[in-house]
Amino acid sequence: MLGKSMQSRRKALRVTQSQLADLAGISVNTLYKIERGQANPTLETLTKIADTLGLEIFLRVKDLENPDHAAG
Repeated sequence: MLGKSMQSRRKALRVTQSQLADLAGISVNTLYKIERGQANPTLETLTKIADTLGLEIFLRVKDLENPDHAAG
């Protein structure tokens, strides 16, 4: 779910995986795996991606911990 959210945001910004990986300082392979749910990012990697995409990660992490409050 998190990977799909990041992928949607990346596409909305018209940024390629290669561009995002470069801007975030991570490998394209790592980003690819995260977006497809094949890998779980460390908090450091998640922060780099979120900062690059302009996402509030702490709100997202909280939503993941308590999905009942994600809709509100």
